[in-house]
Amino acid sequence: MCLEDCEYAALPNSPIHVNMMAGALAGITEHAVCFPLDSVKTRMQMLATQPQTIYMSIRDTIARVTTSEGATALWRGVNSMIMGAGPAHALSFAMYEHFKSVFGADLPGNRVLETAAAGACATIAHDGLLTPFDVVKQRMQLPCGSRFSNTFACAKYIFRTEGLRAFYVSYPTTLTMNIPYHMVHFSAYESFKKALNPAGGYDPMSHCLAGGMAGGIAAAFTTPLDVVKTVLQTRGVSQDAAVRKVEGFRDAARLVWTNGGGMKAFVRGLGPRVMTHVPATAISWTTYEFLKMAIVEGMESPTPSHSHSHSHSHTHTHTHSHSHPNTN
Repeated sequence: MCLEDCEYAALPNSPIHVNMMAGALAGITEHAVCFPLDSVKTRMQMLATQPQTIYMSIRDTIARVTTSEGATALWRGVNSMIMGAGPAHALSFAMYEHFKSVFGADLPGNRVLETAAAGACATIAHDGLLTPFDVVKQRMQLPCGSRFSNTFACAKYIFRTEGLRAFYVSYPTTLTMNIPYHMVHFSAYESFKKALNPAGGYDPMSHCLAGGMAGGIAAAFTTPLDVVKTVLQTRGVSQDAAVRKVEGFRDAARLVWTNGGGMKAFVRGLGPRVMTHVPATAISWTTYEFLKMAIVEGMESPTPSHSHSHSHSHTHTHTHSHSHPNTN
């Protein structure tokens, strides 16, 4: 059975392990490919008091990091993200597909609210698993991250000096950021996908474009919250006593406003954040949709002894799917 013959319209109800496998591989691919830009964003968002640790632009950050620390510094912490992104994205996509069905987001018509609700449910599970890995990642992305020989050494240091709470101090802020992010992201993706591909079949270009646009819009919308999250997650290694005393969202937001120069401080890192999320979400959705299709196709490949009956069944299913257009 060729790719074009796969019953793509049936994929939203594919087994949970298919969604999890596809989601895990999509998440790892997304974060690994775009990691250097994420490192640039972290450097630009951190509150710094010394001129040598203040980064003003993407070009300036890349040039200074590669000159003083080497190009590999932009990849420092990627192992933490890979270890966390696989399981977290597997859980996220599985939850998303499940709650799309529960809330009726797959039904015909404009289901923006239902899709957004499914995205919010997926976010709670995703962030609960990924946040500790994200804390370790951001610590290693900072200039002082070079002191750690590997991800485990960094995690051990954080636990020993700041305790278990340090891994989750940013979780409420992360949820505050990522619930609206994913509500916008998932609903925008479904809307763009339907507009670009009304037939609902497997179309890599529409998945790529819809994913990229949705990710870029959601990233820009939530950048101020991402700035606050970065302050919370990097407070333990800050040279600023005021940053180290930050206890939660309100303290961090107030400090960003006071020390960062007002409203403009909340959009620091907007460029690299959007530049990271556009290709990342394009890669993630394209990979996810392809792998989901490919895995289901492999599961449904007929054996020689059943080829005739499967062909008959496929003809019937194909006819049925035309009477129920895919809304995923």
